[in-house]
Amino acid sequence: MRVLILMLLLAISSGVYAQCNYYYLQNNKTITMAMYDRKGNQDGKYVYKVSGVAKAGGTTSAKVKSEVFDKKGKSLGGGAGTMQCKSGQLMIDMKMMMNPQQAQQFKNTDVDGKGVFMEYPSSLSVGQSLSDANFNMDMKSESGMMANVTIDVTNRKVEAKEKITTPAGSWDAYKITYDSKIIMNMGIAIPMKMQMTEWFVPDFGIVKSTSKWGTQELISIE
Repeated sequence: MRVLILMLLLAISSGVYAQCNYYYLQNNKTITMAMYDRKGNQDGKYVYKVSGVAKAGGTTSAKVKSEVFDKKGKSLGGGAGTMQCKSGQLMIDMKMMMNPQQAQQFKNTDVDGKGVFMEYPSSLSVGQSLSDANFNMDMKSESGMMANVTIDVTNRKVEAKEKITTPAGSWDAYKITYDSKIIMNMGIAIPMKMQMTEWFVPDFGIVKSTSKWGTQELISIE
């Protein structure tokens, strides 16, 4: 009986974590996203490094460091965040959406714990509306300069299911559109509004995204 109970618990545990194979949750992986301008020329890249993958209470989590480089390979700044997955639902830390050059100037002093993650359900369908997301963070530079960043993501909708190919592979991905508004307030509020489109693969991650500024796509996982 004891052996039977142990086998049952192992089976349940395996089922809880079975759908959390996202690339952001693969320990010691390096993910590279190429950046292209509106003319299709590569003008830089994002590099994400995953560490500290842990499983507890049905949730898989990982620490992710990001760094952005220009087309000559010069580092423009970086940041860090925490990714999570529970029962196949991916939760992306919205700190990762900040401009890395601005984030590099500050160290966090206070983070609003509500709406820190943008959620991607384990099951998607065309026409489905996804939950909005909101992030708010106060920051302070070493010189004492204060700043506040808010990120609002609204009108998220699954528009289609499409075959997407990048240098890293081919996938059946869901095309998701949404509106993004980022406000950096350092005494004067500077809003930046964009309409975003991304291609998301369940149990894997985002493989491509576009905006008025250009395109990002996954080129390697090492």
